[in-house]
Amino acid sequence: MTQSKILLIDCNPQENIGETLEAILTSSRIEGTLRREVVADLSQTKFAEDWPEDDSRPGPCVIFLILPRDETERGGALIQSIKEQKPEIPIIVAIDDCGPDQTLALLQKGAADFLTTPLKAADTLPRTWRLLNQLHGREDMVRAIKERVGLKLLIGKTESFLAEVKKVPLIARCDSRVLITGETGTGKEMCARAIHYLSLRSAKPFVPVNCGAIPVDLVENELFGHERGAFTGANTVRPGLIEEAEGGTLFLDEIDCLPLMAQVKLLRFLQEKEYRRLGSSKARHADVRLIVASNAVLEDAVKSGHLRQDLYYRLNVVSIALPPLRERREDIPFLAHHFLEKYAQSSSGRVTSLSSEAIQKLTDYDWPGNVRELEHTIERAMMFCETSSLSEQDIAVPVPGRQLRDSFRQAKAKIIEQFEKDYIQRLLLSYDGNISRAAQAAHKNRRAFWELIRKHRVNVQIFKRDPT
Repeated sequence: MTQSKILLIDCNPQENIGETLEAILTSSRIEGTLRREVVADLSQTKFAEDWPEDDSRPGPCVIFLILPRDETERGGALIQSIKEQKPEIPIIVAIDDCGPDQTLALLQKGAADFLTTPLKAADTLPRTWRLLNQLHGREDMVRAIKERVGLKLLIGKTESFLAEVKKVPLIARCDSRVLITGETGTGKEMCARAIHYLSLRSAKPFVPVNCGAIPVDLVENELFGHERGAFTGANTVRPGLIEEAEGGTLFLDEIDCLPLMAQVKLLRFLQEKEYRRLGSSKARHADVRLIVASNAVLEDAVKSGHLRQDLYYRLNVVSIALPPLRERREDIPFLAHHFLEKYAQSSSGRVTSLSSEAIQKLTDYDWPGNVRELEHTIERAMMFCETSSLSEQDIAVPVPGRQLRDSFRQAKAKIIEQFEKDYIQRLLLSYDGNISRAAQAAHKNRRAFWELIRKHRVNVQIFKRDPT
């Protein structure tokens, strides 16, 4: 049998995290060598280039890096140094406490996973086995395929949106809990699915749960299941959603709607990796990654008592904040064309395009329901459209009245500015980002048209058609 090699670099011996981790790994079913190095000064640490020892058939290797909570910056530099010398060896960071931004920074430096205290065998060992068992050469190819498929679910080129999407592959690589925030319809579940599809858990179930849609008295039963005779009408044993998600990902949307008693039990599950079915005294263990989402400001939910503070801190390990569609208007044409292609089959291929007036109407609307509302609007328009192109009249969105508070000159300047920007974007969209052709269509010379682009800070690259 292939022998594993595990190195513990303990940069925080005062907290005894290394000793706890060593005890967990020593008592496990992992076969191979385990070595612990205690580091007195993190700034002087250099990775031992002679480890693991070279042999004809090297076994799988993993490094645990134990960091003090205030040394994440130097820890990131050490991770980067290790990855430069041994890029194939995954690194798991163990730390006493760490904020979401620090966690993300360590993942960006190359950490494969992340553990926070108190360390539990039920949480530590599955992550270690998963990393030791993955085949790196094959995994690179599989991951490239997964990334292409998974990230295709997230459409957009606006900088604020891309900044969050770029986190997805990093977060998918580790097994930490994830908090996704954003308004209703911004794509929180789609983001959670992308994380799951890109992770090592992708072959196991993805189980989505809307906590706000479950009756309060049934939440615990849905999550944890019940034994026969647990309550009136419980004639059979029923597994819960946690059990259904075994080995995979459990996605809890609208987490702030979870009743307080269920929050207590969920917190215990996160701490101990165990739960009990209703009517049972037997503790059950589960290997499940948890991703939660909310359209509320969770800090306010904690202040109002709707969400336990300790649960919030347990959930907010790594975070993603999806911007509303009104803040990424440049993405609306791309999303609209995507949904046009998606529902082309239902319209028997009759509707194939959008008029420039229709695009303008879509771009002008504020979309309180965000991407989901846009998708339903396009689908509905295609059902009733009788031509090959969706017109402005086919787009059924309200045109809200606006109360004017500006002077005539201010209002006129704003309208002209908005017109210029919209006009430039429509032209660039029509000509796939070709500035010369767009300037010719506008009857302006290329230099003057380029000055308008600079004036309104229009990103030309997002209008260029992908070569694929």
